[in-house]
Amino acid sequence: MALTCTTAVAESLKIGLNYPQTGRYKDQGLQQRLGAFLAVDEINKAGGVRGDPLELVIRNTSGDPARGAQNTTDLIENEGVSMLFGGVSSAVAIASGNAAKEGNRIYFGTLTYSNATTGKDGHSHMFREPYNAWMTAKVLSKYLNANHPDDDYFYITSDYTWGWSVEESVRKFSNTEDTQQHPGVKTPFPRALITDFRKALEDAEASGAKVLMMVLFGDDMVRALNVAYEMGLTEKMQVVVPNLTLGMARQVGPTIMEGVVGGSPWVWNAPYELDYPRGKQFVEAFSKRYEMRPSTAAASAYSIVYQYKDAVERAGTTDTATIIQTLEGHRYTFLKDEQQWRNFDHQNVQTVYVVKVKPRNSIVADEYGADYFSIIDSMPGAEAVQSRDEWEQRRQAAGKPLQL
Repeated sequence: MALTCTTAVAESLKIGLNYPQTGRYKDQGLQQRLGAFLAVDEINKAGGVRGDPLELVIRNTSGDPARGAQNTTDLIENEGVSMLFGGVSSAVAIASGNAAKEGNRIYFGTLTYSNATTGKDGHSHMFREPYNAWMTAKVLSKYLNANHPDDDYFYITSDYTWGWSVEESVRKFSNTEDTQQHPGVKTPFPRALITDFRKALEDAEASGAKVLMMVLFGDDMVRALNVAYEMGLTEKMQVVVPNLTLGMARQVGPTIMEGVVGGSPWVWNAPYELDYPRGKQFVEAFSKRYEMRPSTAAASAYSIVYQYKDAVERAGTTDTATIIQTLEGHRYTFLKDEQQWRNFDHQNVQTVYVVKVKPRNSIVADEYGADYFSIIDSMPGAEAVQSRDEWEQRRQAAGKPLQL
């Protein structure tokens, strides 16, 4: 009689990361990938999710909304993922989130700052982990109104949903809605040329404005800021980059970045300065593994994986409808102080920061040459976020229902 031995092998729980491996936002995409892989490895070493190992399946969006949506459908139909996350461009995140809803999966926006993501384009299956343009604008304007109360602004804005959203919000809260006094130009997206940025910066210089609001992201911001430095504008104007990331700062370098002001939902030094133990653990694990400091994109992806694990374990299932209910209204403390998944719009309510780039000597003194940011102001999430009434007004104006 032959002896047989059977071993039960746990099926993996698949999650899909949709991010730009190529294109102008590839650095922010790489950070997401690194943060996600670190979370998956840690969770698997600790026993997985309800005993099942996590498996990360990745797709390249190249920063293209149609490709993001196609990837999402493919990950659901052909890979069988239980949840999806990712995006750098808000247009990609919105298109991908819509495809996820069609496939009855949750989509977590990882780096999407347009108000539309959880505003007029929000829906039951989209959850946004970082802050949005409204929250950025509120905290930045608090700082700018105190430090540049009578200065004229000039806006250089990327011509798509994120850029429009940020400019509109910053103008509202900084009292710079008069476009005659505070002019601006739009630059093409996603194919802006150096000549587009140079022309925009020449217009900025000619305006005589004292605050240069650069509503640009990723490689576009990097290229434009290099031109601004060559033109001497960083000496003449206060440069503000509303959504500033470590990756962007690193690409430009400490000399050119010095003194630039921006907004951020998270920076790696915050856990040390504000004593957030779990945040310190993440920074140290990420830095040791990859020999670099994590950016907000890495922190967002890492947090999302853990938030999904926590939701599945609290719910006792991966059923999408149940997970949505489990997330709605949930409060938690992870890499910073308390955060909440707001129930009516699925916006993550959290503290937001204003940061300023340190002098070169401070930056390079860090073990990884990445101590870029001083936290110079902050605002509690409940104060920064849109109210229910404000959200409903936006939904009504867009002809959308007043519930997700």
